[in-house]
Amino acid sequence: MQLNLTGRHVEITDSLRDYVNSKFAKLERHFDHINNVHVILDVEKLTHKAEATLHVNGGELFASTEHQDMYAAIDLLLDKLDRQVIKHKEKMTRH
Repeated sequence: MQLNLTGRHVEITDSLRDYVNSKFAKLERHFDHINNVHVILDVEKLTHKAEATLHVNGGELFASTEHQDMYAAIDLLLDKLDRQVIKHKEKMTRH
């Protein structure tokens, strides 16, 4: 899995990069056909946004979240993507 991390109005520190990498590694345990991930971390005034696009076999998944804390926004993003990946995996196994 290739992970691209982009920061808009925020510096991507080593700890932030490690946090995102560890979280997405957990996501890969549910579905190992994730080819490419593009994560964008954005800060607008007091709101931290995290969004991600997953390129998987059979489609593309997208999720976006907002929170006052960047780490919490990443956690919420992973929760959304986790549900989408499981749903996508169930669709793939039914066909």
